[in-house]
Amino acid sequence: MHAIHDSAGLWTLAWRRLRADRLAMGALAVVAAFLLLLAASASGIVAADWEEEVAVNYAPPTFVAPPRAGQGAAAAHGAGGAEGPAGVPPANEFDPLAQDIRELRATLGKAVAEPAAVRAASLPFGADKWGHNIILKTIKGGETSIVVGLAAATLAVGLGTLFGAISGYHGGLVDDFFNWFYNVFTSIPSILMILTVAAVLQQKGVLTIVLILGLTGWTGPYRLIRAEYIKHKAREYVMAADAIGASAWQKMFTHIFPNVSHVALVQVSILVVGFIKAEVILSFLGFGVPVGVVSWGSMLNEAQNELILGKWWQLTAAASAMALLVTAFSLFADALRDALDPKVK
Repeated sequence: MHAIHDSAGLWTLAWRRLRADRLAMGALAVVAAFLLLLAASASGIVAADWEEEVAVNYAPPTFVAPPRAGQGAAAAHGAGGAEGPAGVPPANEFDPLAQDIRELRATLGKAVAEPAAVRAASLPFGADKWGHNIILKTIKGGETSIVVGLAAATLAVGLGTLFGAISGYHGGLVDDFFNWFYNVFTSIPSILMILTVAAVLQQKGVLTIVLILGLTGWTGPYRLIRAEYIKHKAREYVMAADAIGASAWQKMFTHIFPNVSHVALVQVSILVVGFIKAEVILSFLGFGVPVGVVSWGSMLNEAQNELILGKWWQLTAAASAMALLVTAFSLFADALRDALDPKVK
């Protein structure tokens, strides 16, 4: 009961501090907006048609609807000519292919007219080399990058919390083993560790990226959680739980964890930022999402070739979206860490 009351008081006090920080609340609003956009994209409400060709290749940014395709040709044919309206040739009873040609041209005319209405939409960030709307592509790419960041951070903190709790609570040989395991991981440069895991998995996909980042990113949370468990395991409420017959597992996760959960939450918020940027690097190096899946990393990978041609809009859209989310998440993580610090009054 003592642990539960302390945890509730800590969270209540932290929320009051966050509400008093306008910058933190603004950052939280930006993060919440991105998460809502992610949910809308995943459910198909937004950006479901991002793969439709709505413009010519590398269409530049414009806020004015471009002229519909085929309007000039229709005007020319309407002005008169031997072929009649819409370019359909007149009937000729001596030409055995005349009827087939008329049907083929009518079909082609319909196919050209259908995307014309779609191309009438404005493109504030232009189109890519396939004619896809960059804004919709950025929204869909954000869905992949944010999911990777959240899932990988949750996996990394989950592993770090589990290992840190076992190591810090039991001590002795168990602690020595986990410390050896931790030192092995931290002695290898992180980028080499990530590339090693990527080479072992040998398969592209969102799940693979989550596993790569989660299995290599648990060391930071482990170190902090282990220190917290070493500090808390000798406190009175843990001794009281031991006196009433609580098991080691219950003491670790029912009694101690509520008092150190703020450390795990802050680590999640910090790692989300790092893993979103790491996904960009992995996609840039070719270890990221597979063909057919878009992310901010794959967009930036495409943009490096477009810059040579002077096509800057895809780079601007993806980089701006990522910078806005990362900045907001970083500001909120810093504010949350300060709000949950029990030393701050």
